[in-house]
Amino acid sequence: MMLKGSAKVVTYAICSNLAVMLFKFGAYLYTGSGTMLSESIHSLADMLNQCLLAVGILQSIKKPSPDHPYGWSRARYVYSLISGVGIFFLGAGVTMYHGVTGLISPAPLENLAMAYTILAGSFLVEGATLLLAIAQVRKSARESGMSFKEYVVRGRDPSAVTVLIEDGAAVAGLVLATGCLGLTSYTGSPVFDAIGSVIIGGLLGSFAVFLIGRNADFLMGRSIPINRLHQIIEVLESDIVVRSIHDVKATEMGADVVRFKAEVNFDGREITRCHLNRVDMELLLEEVQKLTTVQELELLLLEHGEEVIDMLGQQVDRIEKNIKKRNPEVRHVDLEIL
Repeated sequence: MMLKGSAKVVTYAICSNLAVMLFKFGAYLYTGSGTMLSESIHSLADMLNQCLLAVGILQSIKKPSPDHPYGWSRARYVYSLISGVGIFFLGAGVTMYHGVTGLISPAPLENLAMAYTILAGSFLVEGATLLLAIAQVRKSARESGMSFKEYVVRGRDPSAVTVLIEDGAAVAGLVLATGCLGLTSYTGSPVFDAIGSVIIGGLLGSFAVFLIGRNADFLMGRSIPINRLHQIIEVLESDIVVRSIHDVKATEMGADVVRFKAEVNFDGREITRCHLNRVDMELLLEEVQKLTTVQELELLLLEHGEEVIDMLGQQVDRIEKNIKKRNPEVRHVDLEIL
């Protein structure tokens, strides 16, 4: 469900930003406003970056292969990271450059009425996309047992969060653009329009740095939240055959994928008891009583020792399945026997 929701948000964002970009660029050509050009570049950067997010979603659902045995789930973070870099250079860099140029060589603006109309329409479209992204992030946060703020910072799904941040920046940029154009209309000075471009560029840069850091953190193998880790550990500690656990690690590998690793000290008596519960003890006693040599005793012990080791493997498999059943996001479990 998370994947479908994210894909829906990203698809809607691509379509809306394409339409908004065309309208804003038309307004720039008509008015010559640097702020409108900045907003056009902003929407273009958003659209291209959301196309990258769509590619990341498609990559992340590919099945594991010999070259990628754990699958492609981290592809989302790769493309979201590239998206953040794109916002920083294409969005923030170009926008601030145009704003600084406008401050150095201000040019008079004309026909600002159309710019206001385009900004109002853009606000409605961007606002609708933002609300859709907020709804998806809230849903994902509830499913993960996290608050909205925690999910924005630490949530596993980068796609909806990236759209949320981009459209949040877009709506804030529209408010700034409207205010700066209003000051330009009131004072007749194009300097305010150029200042608007610089501020919007700085806003984009700040959001881009946040996205880059967030996705880089995931790509480096960030640990899952401590409360979720305790839930997984509880499954192990409550099992009768487990004596103790050590060197526990659980890392995020994608939007719905967690890898869990632990060193487990198994209770040999309980493992042996599990084996003996499947043995006819009266028949075993008869076999022991019939033994007459040390060699016969050794063969019997070797036979049961092998079955005890098989039982240990079965218990490991059972525990791994139990962890995955109680924690569906845990796709890969590695239990090392101490």
